[in-house]
Amino acid sequence: MNYFISPTKGRLSAEEVFKDIMEFIGSSPESQYKVIIGSDSQARLNANTCFVTAIIIHKVGKGARYYYRKKYQRKITSLRQRIFYEAALSLEVASFLGQQLAAHGHPELNVEIHLDIGPNGETKELIREIVGMVVGSGFAAKIKPYSCGASKVADRYTKSG
Repeated sequence: MNYFISPTKGRLSAEEVFKDIMEFIGSSPESQYKVIIGSDSQARLNANTCFVTAIIIHKVGKGARYYYRKKYQRKITSLRQRIFYEAALSLEVASFLGQQLAAHGHPELNVEIHLDIGPNGETKELIREIVGMVVGSGFAAKIKPYSCGASKVADRYTKSG
Protein backbone atom coordinates (compact mmCIF):
# COMPACT_ATOMS: atom_id res chain seq x y z
CA MET A 1 0.00 0.00 0.00
CA ASN A 2 1.50 3.32 -0.99
CA TYR A 3 1.53 6.53 1.02
CA PHE A 4 -1.37 8.72 2.15
CA ILE A 5 -1.62 12.49 2.45
CA SER A 6 -2.82 14.17 5.63
CA PRO A 7 -3.83 17.81 5.09
CA THR A 8 -2.12 18.69 8.39
CA LYS A 9 0.79 16.20 8.58
CA GLY A 10 1.73 15.68 4.93
CA ARG A 11 2.87 12.40 3.44
CA LEU A 12 2.42 9.34 5.70
CA SER A 13 2.83 5.58 5.24
CA ALA A 14 -0.17 3.37 6.02
CA GLU A 15 1.49 2.46 9.33
CA GLU A 16 1.99 6.15 10.20
CA VAL A 17 -1.68 6.83 9.37
CA PHE A 18 -2.69 4.05 11.75
CA LYS A 19 -0.39 5.43 14.47
CA ASP A 20 -1.92 8.90 14.00
CA ILE A 21 -5.44 7.43 14.25
CA MET A 22 -4.48 5.68 17.51
CA GLU A 23 -3.10 8.95 18.92
CA PHE A 24 -6.31 10.75 17.88
CA ILE A 25 -8.45 8.12 19.65
CA GLY A 26 -6.09 8.09 22.64
CA SER A 27 -6.47 11.85 23.11
CA SER A 28 -10.16 11.37 23.97
CA PRO A 29 -10.80 7.67 24.70
CA GLU A 30 -14.25 8.34 26.17
CA SER A 31 -15.53 9.69 22.85
CA GLN A 32 -17.34 7.63 20.24
CA TYR A 33 -15.54 7.11 16.91
CA LYS A 34 -16.37 5.98 13.40
CA VAL A 35 -13.76 4.74 10.95
CA ILE A 36 -14.85 5.47 7.39
CA ILE A 37 -13.22 4.45 4.11
CA GLY A 38 -14.44 5.85 0.79
CA SER A 39 -13.15 5.87 -2.78
CA ASP A 40 -14.06 7.91 -5.83
CA SER A 41 -12.70 8.23 -9.34
CA GLN A 42 -12.53 10.69 -12.20
CA ALA A 43 -11.71 9.86 -15.81
CA ARG A 44 -9.11 12.28 -17.16
CA LEU A 45 -8.63 13.65 -20.66
CA ASN A 46 -5.04 12.35 -20.77
CA ALA A 47 -6.11 8.70 -21.03
CA ASN A 48 -6.00 7.77 -17.35
CA THR A 49 -8.40 7.57 -14.42
CA CYS A 50 -7.61 9.09 -11.04
CA PHE A 51 -8.75 7.02 -8.04
CA VAL A 52 -8.76 8.51 -4.56
CA THR A 53 -9.27 6.49 -1.38
CA ALA A 54 -9.93 8.40 1.84
CA ILE A 55 -9.69 7.28 5.46
CA ILE A 56 -11.77 9.35 7.86
CA ILE A 57 -11.65 8.99 11.63
CA HIS A 58 -14.75 10.75 12.91
CA LYS A 59 -15.01 11.71 16.56
CA VAL A 60 -18.81 11.69 16.64
CA GLY A 61 -20.14 15.18 17.32
CA LYS A 62 -16.64 16.63 17.60
CA GLY A 63 -14.99 16.69 14.18
CA ALA A 64 -12.79 14.38 12.18
CA ARG A 65 -9.37 13.75 10.72
CA TYR A 66 -8.77 12.35 7.27
CA TYR A 67 -6.09 10.98 4.99
CA TYR A 68 -6.19 10.18 1.30
CA ARG A 69 -4.17 8.51 -1.40
CA LYS A 70 -4.29 8.90 -5.18
CA LYS A 71 -3.73 6.19 -7.72
CA TYR A 72 -3.74 6.50 -11.49
CA GLN A 73 -4.84 3.70 -13.79
CA ARG A 74 -5.28 3.46 -17.52
CA LYS A 75 -8.54 5.08 -18.55
CA ILE A 76 -11.49 2.91 -17.49
CA THR A 77 -14.51 3.84 -19.57
CA SER A 78 -16.88 1.24 -18.12
CA LEU A 79 -18.76 2.75 -15.16
CA ARG A 80 -19.33 -0.76 -13.79
CA GLN A 81 -15.57 -1.55 -13.85
CA ARG A 82 -14.72 1.80 -12.26
CA ILE A 83 -17.22 1.37 -9.41
CA PHE A 84 -16.03 -2.20 -8.72
CA TYR A 85 -12.42 -0.98 -8.69
CA GLU A 86 -13.33 1.84 -6.27
CA ALA A 87 -14.95 -0.72 -3.95
CA ALA A 88 -11.90 -3.00 -4.22
CA LEU A 89 -9.56 -0.13 -3.29
CA SER A 90 -11.74 0.69 -0.27
CA LEU A 91 -11.81 -2.98 0.78
CA GLU A 92 -8.01 -3.18 0.57
CA VAL A 93 -7.61 -0.21 2.95
CA ALA A 94 -10.49 -1.34 5.20
CA SER A 95 -8.94 -4.81 5.58
CA PHE A 96 -5.60 -3.32 6.59
CA LEU A 97 -7.23 -0.95 9.11
CA GLY A 98 -9.58 -3.62 10.48
CA GLN A 99 -6.65 -5.96 11.13
CA GLN A 100 -4.60 -3.20 12.76
CA LEU A 101 -7.50 -2.10 14.98
CA ALA A 102 -8.15 -5.66 16.15
CA ALA A 103 -4.44 -6.31 16.74
CA HIS A 104 -4.13 -3.13 18.84
CA GLY A 105 -7.12 -3.76 21.09
CA HIS A 106 -9.83 -1.84 19.24
CA PRO A 107 -12.06 -4.51 17.66
CA GLU A 108 -15.10 -2.42 18.69
CA LEU A 109 -14.24 0.20 16.07
CA ASN A 110 -16.16 -1.00 13.06
CA VAL A 111 -14.96 0.13 9.68
CA GLU A 112 -17.64 1.58 7.39
CA ILE A 113 -17.16 1.65 3.63
CA HIS A 114 -18.79 4.57 1.86
CA LEU A 115 -19.66 3.83 -1.76
CA ASP A 116 -20.09 6.31 -4.56
CA ILE A 117 -23.35 4.72 -5.69
CA GLY A 118 -26.96 5.55 -4.99
CA PRO A 119 -30.61 5.03 -5.88
CA ASN A 120 -30.58 7.90 -8.38
CA GLY A 121 -28.52 7.92 -11.53
CA GLU A 122 -26.55 5.36 -13.48
CA THR A 123 -25.16 3.48 -10.47
CA LYS A 124 -28.51 2.30 -9.08
CA GLU A 125 -28.17 -0.96 -11.05
CA LEU A 126 -24.95 -1.76 -9.18
CA ILE A 127 -26.14 -1.27 -5.59
CA ARG A 128 -27.02 -4.89 -4.83
CA GLU A 129 -23.76 -6.30 -6.20
CA ILE A 130 -21.39 -3.72 -4.71
CA VAL A 131 -23.09 -3.61 -1.29
CA GLY A 132 -23.10 -7.43 -1.32
CA MET A 133 -19.36 -7.47 -2.05
CA VAL A 134 -18.63 -5.09 0.86
CA VAL A 135 -20.98 -6.72 3.38
CA GLY A 136 -19.74 -10.16 2.31
CA SER A 137 -16.23 -8.97 3.18
CA GLY A 138 -17.38 -8.14 6.72
CA PHE A 139 -17.83 -4.37 6.53
CA ALA A 140 -20.80 -2.04 6.82
CA ALA A 141 -21.68 -0.36 3.52
CA LYS A 142 -23.19 3.11 3.08
CA ILE A 143 -24.54 4.48 -0.19
CA LYS A 144 -25.59 7.96 -1.27
CA PRO A 145 -26.83 10.14 0.33
CA TYR A 146 -25.14 8.61 3.43
CA SER A 147 -21.72 8.01 1.89
CA CYS A 148 -19.89 11.30 2.55
CA GLY A 149 -16.53 9.50 2.74
CA ALA A 150 -16.75 8.81 -1.00
CA SER A 151 -19.01 11.57 -2.26
CA LYS A 152 -17.44 14.47 -0.32
CA VAL A 153 -13.91 13.70 0.93
CA ALA A 154 -12.54 11.38 -1.79
CA ASP A 155 -14.44 13.24 -4.51
CA ARG A 156 -12.71 16.52 -3.59
CA TYR A 157 -9.28 15.07 -4.43
CA THR A 158 -10.18 13.34 -7.71
CA LYS A 159 -10.65 16.75 -9.31
CA SER A 160 -7.32 18.27 -8.27
CA GLY A 161 -3.89 17.36 -9.57
